[in-house]
Amino acid sequence: MSMRIRTSALTALTVAALAAGTVLTAPAAGAAPKAAAPKFLSASQLPPHPTSSWTAGPVTDGFPEGLGFCVSTEGVPSYDYRHREFRTDLDTSAVQLTVVTGTAAQAKALAKHYGDLIRTCADRIEESSPDIEAEGRDYGSLPVEEGARVRGLHTETSWGATDVALLSVGRDGRTVTVVEWGQMGDFDDAPVAAFKKTTTTAVNKLY
Repeated sequence: MSMRIRTSALTALTVAALAAGTVLTAPAAGAAPKAAAPKFLSASQLPPHPTSSWTAGPVTDGFPEGLGFCVSTEGVPSYDYRHREFRTDLDTSAVQLTVVTGTAAQAKALAKHYGDLIRTCADRIEESSPDIEAEGRDYGSLPVEEGARVRGLHTETSWGATDVALLSVGRDGRTVTVVEWGQMGDFDDAPVAAFKKTTTTAVNKLY
């Protein structure tokens, strides 16, 4: 998990994700027709790490487990999911998800759905586990393509583990992208300005 939350916390977060319960209204045949695959961020386009360079993994089909604490495929049609994971030599990691839907209207609904899951993630984490305190922050929208929004999440366990993440959802036409950055620490350690730049690049780079 990109935020390095301890094992018991991870279990709680997974339960929280599955408890989201929001179902999108979409045609039964949710898979999108084949088209040019969206492009992904490169390692150099992640927020710079002060002491370690980023390494990018391969682009892989499917939904990344690292997003499961806030975002999931629960109640979402079987779209074309692809992702790429990034990591440094230290305790910082990131992941980008792209989802190609069938229409721009479906993508708009999916972007709102993911945005709502991220917005309510802190409350769902606390409801699912009394051992974790969570706080979410809204860092605003970005004027890129059909729009993007950046939020932050901080968690602290009863045994003192603290983690911070930045998450964004953006859309270009019928494609949605989610980007997550995470490390041990709190909101003061989060590179918000750099992550906004990364999000803008991610959305612009899709096509």
